[in-house]
Amino acid sequence: MTDFEKKVLRVVLRIPLGEVRSYKWVATKIGKPKAYRAVANALHKNPFPLVIPCHRVVKSSKNTGGYALGKALKKDLIKLEQKIKDVIK
Repeated sequence: MTDFEKKVLRVVLRIPLGEVRSYKWVATKIGKPKAYRAVANALHKNPFPLVIPCHRVVKSSKNTGGYALGKALKKDLIKLEQKIKDVIK
């Protein structure tokens, strides 16, 4: 795993439960604002997709974008987390 990929995963770990951020937001947080496609590629390689919540990263248009485990599961995980967040607030 590259240093870039590790930086991406560390930022993604800080996205709160039930919330989403854009690939561009992640890229900006690691100091590479134009590297949003590289962020997507790094997330696709995420070795722990249910532990490191890469499903919380979406396109700037709010379209879910891709997910190594399938787009439908990504949408379901986001909805589930939003329900959990509502229950525990």
